[in-house]
Amino acid sequence: MSVVENAPAGATPIESSKPAIVWGPVIGGALAATGITLILLLLGSGVGLTMVSPWSGQSSSATTVGITAAIWLVVVQWLSSAIGGYLTGRLRTKWVEVHSDEVFFRDTAHGFLSWALATVFVAGFLASSLTSLASASANAAGQVAQNAISVGVSAASAPNADSTAYYVDTLLRPAKAADRAQSDDGAAAAEVSRILLQGAASGQLPDGDKSYIATIISARTGLSETDARNRVDAVLKQIDDAKSAAKEAADKVRKTGATTALVGALSLLVGAFIASAASALGGRQRDEEENLLVDTRVRRP
Repeated sequence: MSVVENAPAGATPIESSKPAIVWGPVIGGALAATGITLILLLLGSGVGLTMVSPWSGQSSSATTVGITAAIWLVVVQWLSSAIGGYLTGRLRTKWVEVHSDEVFFRDTAHGFLSWALATVFVAGFLASSLTSLASASANAAGQVAQNAISVGVSAASAPNADSTAYYVDTLLRPAKAADRAQSDDGAAAAEVSRILLQGAASGQLPDGDKSYIATIISARTGLSETDARNRVDAVLKQIDDAKSAAKEAADKVRKTGATTALVGALSLLVGAFIASAASALGGRQRDEEENLLVDTRVRRP
């Protein structure tokens, strides 16, 4: 029981000249939490690398690796927060003539400040690494999407000259497309490419363009008009499937990013609570140890 709790009614409280925040334990706990975080992250990276193997059938699936990494990051956050907060509470000096509720609040606040400072430290240390990783992941995802829908992407990003070339080709189409295809294979292939690019950009290919392409294919390959038209439909279906797969992959990446952000935010909130509670526990144990030591000295004969 403190002096404030035993004070008579009507007594005027005396404000201490010492600040309520002791930055030494806060900084010490933050540094300890930061060091533990970095050590555990390196350990998790080593364990994660052992789960991935270039040999077929010897590595874990991408889902397993992702879930394991997420769980490990949560464990790292909570464990480092607990240790840093506990050290913050144990290292601070005892506040004399302070109500026990106020001591509990200060210990909790010190643990929270230690967690916040450690979070800033870790974010600063890992900022460049996370930026590089995010950039590499974005580039890889963009490359996959580009490969999957190269025709559509090329058409969408093509300059106006390509679109004009398509309309010029439409105006200059010969009456007998088969004769041109047989006499100039390069020009015919380039024209078909421009038609496919335009169709992928607009989202559909007119029937006239399909018939024209089928005529060129029939002239170059010897297929009948019907078989050539079926080949055109099959290729167009492959293009549509590739675009759908790219959209599904992008949507999956979006959902994964949103889930990761929510889990990360929740983990940080839980880490803040753990650090605050651990600091309060450490402070209470420190005061109990000092009170026990004082009582032992007083009772000594």
